[in-house]
Amino acid sequence: MKVSGDWLTANATQAVFRALQAQGNAAFAVGGCVRNALMHVPVTDVDIATDATPEQVQSLAEAASLKPVPTGIDHGTITVVSAGTGYEVTTFRADTETDGRHAIVRFSTDMTEDAARRDFTMNALYADADGTVIDPLNGLPDLLARRVRFIGNPQDRIAEDYLRILRFFRFAAWYGDPDHGFDADALGAIANSLDGLSGLSCERIGGEVIKLLSASNPAPAVGSMAQTGVLYAVLPGSDPRALAPLVHLENSLLCLPDPLRRLASIGVFDGTSLRLSKKDQRRLAQYQSLIPSSESAKELGYRHGAEIGRDVLLLRSAMLEAPFDPGAIELVDIGAEAKFPVKPGDLMPTYTGAALGEKLRELEDRWIASGFALTKSDLLG
Repeated sequence: MKVSGDWLTANATQAVFRALQAQGNAAFAVGGCVRNALMHVPVTDVDIATDATPEQVQSLAEAASLKPVPTGIDHGTITVVSAGTGYEVTTFRADTETDGRHAIVRFSTDMTEDAARRDFTMNALYADADGTVIDPLNGLPDLLARRVRFIGNPQDRIAEDYLRILRFFRFAAWYGDPDHGFDADALGAIANSLDGLSGLSCERIGGEVIKLLSASNPAPAVGSMAQTGVLYAVLPGSDPRALAPLVHLENSLLCLPDPLRRLASIGVFDGTSLRLSKKDQRRLAQYQSLIPSSESAKELGYRHGAEIGRDVLLLRSAMLEAPFDPGAIELVDIGAEAKFPVKPGDLMPTYTGAALGEKLRELEDRWIASGFALTKSDLLG
């Protein structure tokens, strides 16, 4: 079996392969790029595995007039920049010790040993420079069946890095076949490993949660997270019941997946614990205040814009189990385009300072309450 695509045949990619193989070393594309190419999913970056040591990688890159950057040299990774694109080149490795977050590795020349330290069988696939796929652990059948399965003993893989619990659900949402359900051995090991989640950093948890919720339909995976106790361990107080109805509404309105909208649907309105950006935290807080508010569709659009207005309508319907009126989206758009007809100058000099602001707000409230029907003359008359 072979993989192909611009990601592999590009001159920049092939230049890295040629550089690494110049003195007889092996080099293979590995992991996500091979997986995605086989699943006909866009490839976003190319990782390369080699039997060359990090020092050799640097020397070989420089000899080929490429730029090596020691981004993770202690763990065997050198980023090789070719034609402006960075390629993570990592020496074959084996874990010798781990604390559930960080591993101490030794370098290897054995691809099978390197494959065995990876997380899921579908990620332990390699491809040489011409695209020929190498499958040292027989992970290809799992990939073709869209079956997310840990390599070897799930308990051992999880103990090496407890973030793999969250990665399991993320990969299930992105690449798994929902008709197959979830691997029973994996779920059992996950349920027995919940304590390990407490040692993960908020940034790592937040990153995985956002990636998971960006999948086309994360609801089955999030539901399974709730059943195993993972969801409540990483997002205390959350409730997944509104997520599936929200995804259904998104699909009916052709809305693109939005992880923050979905995060709000499960009751997460404070992004500080996930180390989200200030901007994203403000947006979650905005959802929190608007979902229970009495603002109409038009008012939501006028005060907060079409995007926030639409999101609030979707969240209200999903979370409050209320029927959704598709026509309300048009009202949001009308509100977003509406322009308050009264300007400060229309009230001056009768009103100035704080009194001017108060009068403007009073007239604006009347205008909104009228459904934007009152004209400037009506408001000033």
